[in-house]
Amino acid sequence: MTAIDAGSESTHRVPAQHAAEVAPPPAPVGDPMMIGLPAFIVGSVALGLVLVGYVPAAAVGASLAIIVAATGLGLVIAAIWAAAVGQSAVAGVFGIFAGFWLSYALLVLGLTHGWFGVDAGAAVATQELFLIAWLVVVGMLTLGSLRLPVAYTVLFALIEVALVLVLAGTSQGSAGVLRLAGIVVFLFAAVGVYLFFSSASQATGGSALPLGPALVH
Repeated sequence: MTAIDAGSESTHRVPAQHAAEVAPPPAPVGDPMMIGLPAFIVGSVALGLVLVGYVPAAAVGASLAIIVAATGLGLVIAAIWAAAVGQSAVAGVFGIFAGFWLSYALLVLGLTHGWFGVDAGAAVATQELFLIAWLVVVGMLTLGSLRLPVAYTVLFALIEVALVLVLAGTSQGSAGVLRLAGIVVFLFAAVGVYLFFSSASQATGGSALPLGPALVH
């Protein structure tokens, strides 16, 4: 340490070589959207294909390999990354959707394997419970996104519409309504693709794509 006499007070200065040693490490950087959005998109496409009847109705678990290993895991990684770089809102969104996709997979596996003690007569009500609970959370998320560019609000609103349609189709046992829900799922997947292109453009040195003004300022 080097002391500098400044009259009645002494100021201590850390030599440059020691200052370099005690300087905090640089904050992590990067865009977690580059993992989170593709993970979300691939699960959405897989679910949409199930809902529109691409696979037989009995093959409800056809999408689970993607939803668990790619979407659920990818969103958890993206949420941790976002939290690490201080993007609280992004971390919250990815964490919420990681919970949605992983709980969906657990619901399907649990009902098809009898893990939860839910008999066939209560299976529809159990699915309705799941959908209503997530309708509340996604509705909350939609309202909470009104200060973001409108593309995000559109994304969340379409997810909310898809959940309403799946709930109606499940309650009524209507393949037609579920097919309509699958089309809405493809629509919000397309919005996710647009958002990914915006992030990819910035990550490769370009400009962001227009995402629209926020509905609330």
